[in-house]
Amino acid sequence: MRPHDERHLVSRIGWLRAAVLGANDGIVSTASLILGVAASGAERQALLVAGAAGLVAGAMSMAAGEYVSVSSQSDTEAADLARERAELAADPVHEAAELAAIYEERGVDPVTAKEVARQMMAKDALAAHARDELHLNETTAAQPVLAAMASAAMFTGGAFLPLLLAAFLPLGLMVTGTAVGSILFLALLGAFGARAGGAAMGKPVLRVVVWGALAMAITAGIGRMVGTAV
Repeated sequence: MRPHDERHLVSRIGWLRAAVLGANDGIVSTASLILGVAASGAERQALLVAGAAGLVAGAMSMAAGEYVSVSSQSDTEAADLARERAELAADPVHEAAELAAIYEERGVDPVTAKEVARQMMAKDALAAHARDELHLNETTAAQPVLAAMASAAMFTGGAFLPLLLAAFLPLGLMVTGTAVGSILFLALLGAFGARAGGAAMGKPVLRVVVWGALAMAITAGIGRMVGTAV
């Protein structure tokens, strides 16, 4: 029999979500910050200070936020596993019937379902219930540290791109150049996310570009109004 060596893209979901979120937030927030300050008529030094501060603060915030939120998911998973472990110790017969019922609902005949449940529980009862009753497995398990590191690293990479534009673009082209360049970066990010996840590129690219452009336009407009008022 040929070994099962297929590689499914769902295994990437843990780090891919955090990475795309981090890079998108890095590009959008830093570009919006630079655009808002630039639209107010500030000089290059102010743009660079604002952009660098946004990069550092944003990366730390993303890492902390991802770690806290994914840790909450991990705590919930651990609590469910502990509860299931206690139920298996207290009433294994009921738990076996419960597992067999799950297999029956999926189309397995009652006799086979009971035998499958018996064999699965004989090998690793907790793993069988975690996978088939709680829908928990190694692929989708919460990984707080990995999510935090991926999010912070990708935020930094994303934020560095508009900051680079602010460092080298002529002041007269700062607003237009930063906006166009950042939208291009967002389109590339959407394409990367779609490619890594095995999806078509059209919708992901359009999604990140539209929302990113909207955020930058609003921030630039507010910056211009504040600069004019001051």
